[in-house]
Amino acid sequence: MELNPKIFALENIKPEIVHEVVVNLLSSRRASVAHSKTRGEVRGGGKKPWQQKGTGRARAGSIRSPLWRGGGITFGPRSQRNWDRKINKKLKIKALFSVLSDKTKAGQLVVVDSFSLSAPKTKELSAKIKALQTKFPDLGKKPTLVLTGAERDVIRAGKNLPLVNIQTPSSLDIVQLLSSSGLVVMQGAISIIEKTYLRVK
Repeated sequence: MELNPKIFALENIKPEIVHEVVVNLLSSRRASVAHSKTRGEVRGGGKKPWQQKGTGRARAGSIRSPLWRGGGITFGPRSQRNWDRKINKKLKIKALFSVLSDKTKAGQLVVVDSFSLSAPKTKELSAKIKALQTKFPDLGKKPTLVLTGAERDVIRAGKNLPLVNIQTPSSLDIVQLLSSSGLVVMQGAISIIEKTYLRVK
């Protein structure tokens, strides 16, 4: 099958663009787990510890002051922190085309005209993938299947295969494509990839 050179045969592949997009995606998926409480969130401390004057001690309004043991934390980590980074949509698509072109150049992309199963059986899907890996050794042990979305039996059967990832052509994940050893793309998914990503201006 003749593939579109604008997607699968880029001559000028820039790894720095792919790196920037991957860092952006991983940063956006980052979750802020660490969370410290301020003096207003720490339990207790509603009563003034002692009177303002006459005791000889320093003035204190709450036992939950950041200066006290067991008090609030000043400038501590907060779970509301936003790790998202803004990135140009064109740059993201160019990085995707670079990854697809690199996989194609390395012989790690195989286009299949059909991939139907008699039943949604993991064993049958595993046998078909092993047959492809034997015929195309460059696919490796961790392939990614790019399906059109109509192959429901394949999607269901692939859930139990830990080394096989399934994606749809309209929402390709660059990080997953990079981590996979090869790509098995349905013939009908090629046109969906062209319609989805080439129309972006």
